[in-house]
Amino acid sequence: MIAFLTRRLSFGVLVLFTLSAFVFLLFYVAPGDPARMIAGEKATAQQLAQIRENLGLDRPILVQYASFLGDALRGDLGFSYRNQQPVVDLIVRRIPVTVSLVLGGVVVWLAIGIPIGIMSARFAGGLRDRLGQVFILIGLSFPTFVLGMLALYTLYFLPRKNGFVLFPPGGYAPLLDDPLKWAWHLTLPWLTLALVTAAIYARLTRGQLLSVLGEDYIRTARAKGLSERRVVYKHGMRATLTALVTQLGADIAVMLGGVIVIEQVYGLQGVGSMAVQAVRNQDRPIIIGVVLLGGLFIVISNILVDLLYAALDPRTR
Repeated sequence: MIAFLTRRLSFGVLVLFTLSAFVFLLFYVAPGDPARMIAGEKATAQQLAQIRENLGLDRPILVQYASFLGDALRGDLGFSYRNQQPVVDLIVRRIPVTVSLVLGGVVVWLAIGIPIGIMSARFAGGLRDRLGQVFILIGLSFPTFVLGMLALYTLYFLPRKNGFVLFPPGGYAPLLDDPLKWAWHLTLPWLTLALVTAAIYARLTRGQLLSVLGEDYIRTARAKGLSERRVVYKHGMRATLTALVTQLGADIAVMLGGVIVIEQVYGLQGVGSMAVQAVRNQDRPIIIGVVLLGGLFIVISNILVDLLYAALDPRTR
C-alpha cells in the first residue's frame, strides 16, 4: 500500500511539473509582451523595462522557468500588477467562497441524486423509475445559468415583490462570522448547482446498480432469504460506490478550480469569477495561479480516490 501511494504521489508531482512547464511556456514564451499587457499601450520605455526586470523577463528562458518553479514551490505564484497584490493573497481570499459553494453543493446533490438513482434501479420499468427518469432528463436539459436565473426570479424576486424576503439575491457571508447567514446566502447557489449535478449522479447510480443487481452473487444473496433492502444497500451499493467515487473525485476537483457560472449568476467572489476577470484583463499571473491551483486539486483528488478504492474494494489492496 505504501509503495502504491508512493507511485501515485510521484505521478502527481510529475503531472504538476508538466502542467507548470506548459503554463509557463503558454504565458511567458508565447507571442505577446507580458510587460506591455500589464502596463498598457501608453506605458513608457522605462516603465516597460522596469516591469520586465521585476518579472525576470530579461533573463534566459531556463533561468526564468527555474525561478518560476522555485517560487511556486515556496507558495509564491507571482504578483498581480492589475490588482497590486500577490496572487496567493488574492486566491486565499477567494478560495473560502468556492470551497463553501462546492462542498455544500456536494452534500445536496448526493442527498438528492443517489436516492433517486437507487429508487429507479429498484423499481426499474415502474412508475417510480419513470419519475426518476423525468428528473434526470429535466436536470440534464437545464443549463446552469437558466436554472440559476429561474431560482432568483421565483425564490428572490417574486417574494420580495410581495413584501417579504425568502432568500438573499447573492453575495457571501463568512462562515465564522455567522453560520446561519452563511448557509442562508448559499442556499440558492447550492440548489442550483445540486439540481443539475444530481441528475448526473442519479443516472450513474441507476445504471451501475442495475448492472450489479443482475450479478450471480446478488441472486445468491436473495436465494439465502436476505431482505431486498439489505441486498441493495449492503451488496449492490458497495459495488456501485467505486464508480460514484470516481465521478465525485473528478467533479470536486474541477469545481474547486472555480464554479464560474454559479459564481457569476449569484455574484459570489470566488476563484471562478476571479479567473474570468483575469482573462478579461489579461492578468497572466492570476491565470497561471488558478490553473496551477486547479491542477493541484485534481492531483490530490485522484490520490484520495485511489485510497478510497482500497477501502471499498479488497482486491485493490
